[in-house]
This record gives sequence, C-alpha cells and structure tokens, in this order.
Amino acid sequence: MSADSIATGVAAHREAMVALRRDLHRHPELAYRERRTGDLVAQALSAWGYEVHRGLGGTGVVGTLALGDGPRRIGIRADMDALPIVEATNLPYASGTAGVMHACGHDGHTASLLTAARVLAERRGFSGTLHLIFQPAEEGGAGARRMIKDGLFERFPCDAVYGLHNWPGVKLGQFGFIAGPAMAAVDRVTIRVIGRGGHGAVPQQTIDPVVASASLVMALQSVVARNVSPLDAAVVTVGTIHGGTAPNVIPDAVELQLTVRTFRPEVRERIEARITALAKAQAESYGAAAEIEYLRGYPVLVNHAAETEFARQVAAEQFGQDRIEAEFPPITASEDFAYMLEERPGSYLYLGNGDSAALHSPHYNFNDEILPVAARYWVALAERYLVAA
Repeated sequence: MSADSIATGVAAHREAMVALRRDLHRHPELAYRERRTGDLVAQALSAWGYEVHRGLGGTGVVGTLALGDGPRRIGIRADMDALPIVEATNLPYASGTAGVMHACGHDGHTASLLTAARVLAERRGFSGTLHLIFQPAEEGGAGARRMIKDGLFERFPCDAVYGLHNWPGVKLGQFGFIAGPAMAAVDRVTIRVIGRGGHGAVPQQTIDPVVASASLVMALQSVVARNVSPLDAAVVTVGTIHGGTAPNVIPDAVELQLTVRTFRPEVRERIEARITALAKAQAESYGAAAEIEYLRGYPVLVNHAAETEFARQVAAEQFGQDRIEAEFPPITASEDFAYMLEERPGSYLYLGNGDSAALHSPHYNFNDEILPVAARYWVALAERYLVAA
C-alpha cells in the first residue's frame, strides 16, 4: 500500500471533491431531512459499484463493497446533517436555506468519505467487506442509535468501526487520537422553580422564584467544585433562565435549562443526584418548589485501545509521525458515534481544521485543504484493515 499512489488517486478527484463539499454546504439539511444529501450519496455509490441500502435511521445510507474472500469487515461513518443556525460567512457558496447551516463540518465529512469511496472502488486494493455508513441526525437526533435499532450491525456486520471529526484550533491537517474516554456524555436538565407571583411593589405578599433561581444558579456552581474529584472532568452549565414579563411583576415561575457533561458513569450519577437535591433544597429555602426534568443524552464516547493504536499507525505511515499530536486531551463536547462504539470496537479521531471559527459558530467553515487528507486517510485505513491476500 503506497502512500504516494493513494495520494495520487485522491488528488485526481480533488476538484470534484471541493465542488461536492461546497454544494453540500449550499444545500444543508436538518436531522432526518437529509433527503437531497442521501440521494446524492446513494447515486454516487451506486455508480461506483457499491451495493446501496437506504432507510436505516430514516434517511441513512450504507454502501457496501465486498472484494476477494477476505474475512474482515470494516465500517467507516460520516455524518450528513446540518444545524439550525443562520450563516454569517458571506461565502459565495453560503447556505441557501434560511436558518440552516453546515456549522459543524458534516459537509466536509461526507464529501471526503464519498471521495474515498470512489478511490477505493477504482483501486480495488483490498480483500474483505467495506461498509460506508452515511448517518443522519448526529446533531442531537441520535441518528447513530436509530440506525443501530434499525439493524445496522446485524445487516452490515463490522469487526471494527471508525469515524472522524474536523477540529478547529488544531493545526491544519494534524491528527489527534485518544484511547479510552474521548468525548463526554451529555445530559439536559430543565428546572422549573415555582413560587407565587404578584406586584413587585409588595414582594412580601409573594414567593419570589427569581430570587430563588438566582440562589440556585450560584449553588449549582458548587456541584463540580465540591462533589466531583479534582481528578475527574465534568461541566455543569446553566445555559438559559427565563421568568417574568415586566420589571414591576414578580412571576409565578422561572425556568432554567442546564447542560451537564461527564466522562464516568459514577460521576454522571452523582451529579444528577446533587443537582436534583440542590434544586429542591434551594427552592424550598425560599418557600418555593422545584420541578426537575433530567434527560440523559449521548453516552461517553470510549475509543478502544487496539483500534485506536491501529488508526494512529495508519496516520503515521501515510503522513509521518510529526503529523500526529503528541497529546490530544479528551473533549467535553458530545458525539453520538458513542453508540456505535458501545456496539463494536473502533475509534473516533480528529483532524485539525486550522485557525477557523469554532464549531457551531455562524462564521464556521470547513477548510477544503483537509479534504484530500481525510479522503486519503480513509483509503489507507480501509486498505490496511482489509489487507489483500
């Protein structure tokens, strides 16, 4: 498996790959609405000789290419959905759909994996079964879980599964690998502090949920500081607080919404218990009451050690050891590829997007310079895993 020959194969399609990425960027689609994107992916895969399956997870697409009699089976996943964000890049290929934007780089993930699919079909340099998984609804819709429930790994068995995400702030084209817990579990909490409203001029006749909520916000800052070991990582953020309609009116209730990030199940359990207890106690101390809705989201993404080391070796062989970050810390963002890694061994890796705007920013743009890097990496990984006899 020559690094130069793979690079040459990918380079032949660079212009088409960039055009595809920008077309996807121009036509973003939200979770479970990725119909145009799915059509484009399916048509391309079919034209290149893949067996195409549609409908898993609603709008998901799986392309399968089996060559030779090799027994190994690998899955590589790209996400397809966009975000409900108003784009502010002013790019010539900026979103043409009002209020929807590829602000996380899924357009680049899809374009690079699709190009890798083309090169792999042209090279036919492996023996085994390749499953390319184009997943819907990563952005909060748990598309990975839905594909799994629809029989993803029963219908398309994988001995290992891999995914990749671009990462702003990391040098352009640099790889990051993390063995073990790599991305946090995420939970969403809604707390409704219920008091008794009234005129702001006579607060003694009310039970003020605003004051109780303010106290609760401050108390919540102690959860990580005083209930989680300093050796563990966790985040409790109060993202929204809503209550009241006028300065001279004390409302009946105030609603707070929180995001919680953790890396270990016992820490996740401990934080839920403490938030619940604090919300009730703080509200009661002001004569109010608290209703808590605690929704578990994506689990911790845990990369498997052997598969992560394999992925690292492929990057070193193709690009050199100096293209791999010596230390890449766990990330408190969350990712539903975690569900796939609960079902099959594998790894989720990172590719530097350079000095770009942050993910989920209205100013974000996937850097087209890393498209050939990602495509080349996927070709190398698949061929290395499915070694021809």
